[in-house]
Amino acid sequence: MRPLAAILAGGLMLVWPAFLSGYPLVFSDTSAFVHQTLGPLMIWDKPWIYGPLIFPLHWHRSLWPVVLAQGLMLSHLLWLAARAFGGGAGPGRHLLLCAVLAALTAAPFSAALVMPDALTPAVVLCALLLGFGRAALSGREAAWLGLLAAAGTAAHLSNLPVLGTLAVVSVLAGWRAAARVALPLAAAVALLLLTNFVGHGRAALSPYGATFLLARMVANGPAIRTIEARCPEAGWALCAARGALAPYGPGACAARRCSRDMLASDILLWDPDSPINRDGAGEPREFGGRALAGEAGTIIRATLAREPFAVALDAARDTLAQLFSNRVGDTLERRHVGESLVWHLAGFGPVEAARLRAGAQWRGDLPGLVAPLLWVQGPVLALGALGLAVLGWRGRRERAALGFALGIGAAVLANAFATGALSGPHDRYGARLAWVLVAGAAVLSFRRQPAGGAAGAVTAAGRPSSAVGSAAPARGGSPHAA
Repeated sequence: MRPLAAILAGGLMLVWPAFLSGYPLVFSDTSAFVHQTLGPLMIWDKPWIYGPLIFPLHWHRSLWPVVLAQGLMLSHLLWLAARAFGGGAGPGRHLLLCAVLAALTAAPFSAALVMPDALTPAVVLCALLLGFGRAALSGREAAWLGLLAAAGTAAHLSNLPVLGTLAVVSVLAGWRAAARVALPLAAAVALLLLTNFVGHGRAALSPYGATFLLARMVANGPAIRTIEARCPEAGWALCAARGALAPYGPGACAARRCSRDMLASDILLWDPDSPINRDGAGEPREFGGRALAGEAGTIIRATLAREPFAVALDAARDTLAQLFSNRVGDTLERRHVGESLVWHLAGFGPVEAARLRAGAQWRGDLPGLVAPLLWVQGPVLALGALGLAVLGWRGRRERAALGFALGIGAAVLANAFATGALSGPHDRYGARLAWVLVAGAAVLSFRRQPAGGAAGAVTAAGRPSSAVGSAAPARGGSPHAA
């Protein structure tokens, strides 16, 4: 029972901001995911995955089970990571790891948030365990990780390139390891194709996602130049907005209400008065992003043909910007919650909506409460990245340790590209995963420490030595620890 108690306690540590606020952290998109189980079920800009996944947890009663489950999920994955890559898992070691991550990183602010953000680090840890730590897993654990990786990848489109990158990195452990990672990726693709075909009548990974990339290209400038060069002959609906796109292009944020959590591309997508959401006559365009998705794809292809190097340079710059955007920011503030969530929670009963309104986040007090605790996250993240690189290099003769370190680095880079270059750099996108750098460094540092009084070594193939004992079952064995 001690390992189970440690995992449960670690899960509670990883969602402490929800306890401080008095209610799970929520975001403007939280209402959309709740709406996915109320109807109409399909929403044009989000996969129909996360909402159904959390429905059995909240059952239109309370959102608390959602964040508790997310904390427990990450705690269990960290336990398995310590077993596979840290020389063995133990209650004391695990509680120390969770305490460090909870106190010094952004991990708890993603875990306590009712959003698919917590699934991105889960996908990364699942993939690394399947690719490089399979020898430390039982068959049931491997099956669970495969299912979790598939569902987590499908829940957010940016996780597709992240898992794809990790499938490539896993080739270092052999083709069978790569296949174990590629299988959840294939399942996620199939799940997205199926749900989008049923809900939208289109077997596509993202039926209307082209609008997001177009907004990014407008903000960077190349798409504006394409529209100016090809209109009015092209006959695009956005030709009517030729002169109105400049305020959303390069340099626009100097004169508009942009911030680290609201870019010019976001305003173009969601402002009711933007050219995407108003037609040439100034009339509202219903679901403008969805209505213009087909045209957006055409403009994107034309822009790539006209200015491929400019688009590539912009993508590299946005990726780099995302790598350094890791602060805990917009997920704490009241202004990003929205009244629509209160309306959706009304279906949960009056008590749940009252709990939301009584929370520190809704009152606007949460940023001030946690501000004294956030300054340390930047230095700790830098030290964690450096420590992971050093420990990965020192353990380069052991395939599991090297693959674990390389995989985390590659995942962070893939996440930065998938979010920064294709959508726009936001702190929330970076913060949800960057903390795994610190977790990885901590786990690898455990390899030099005794586990339960015994030297918890791991062989180059990733199989735990007999010294680890019950904390690390051999493949196919019955795990004594979680």
